[in-house]
Amino acid sequence: MIPPVRTCVGCGRKAPQPELLRFTAREGHLVPGRQEPGRGAYTCPRLACWERALAGRGFNRVLRRNVRIDPDLARLYTGR
Repeated sequence: MIPPVRTCVGCGRKAPQPELLRFTAREGHLVPGRQEPGRGAYTCPRLACWERALAGRGFNRVLRRNVRIDPDLARLYTGR
């Protein structure tokens, strides 16, 4: 079976869903997780895409609401 294709909110690249990191909004906060319910926003697993999504307010646009973003989520991209 072919996995669904999603678009990175940072760079706009289309990729199979398993290759991207998924985020959702929970109680006004951005949370990572594949199993989280609700609308999802995806990024490539590169720090540059994360930073671009933040700068362009991509998460707010795709999730259709304002979300607070914890800067510590960048550790998902840096491994720290």
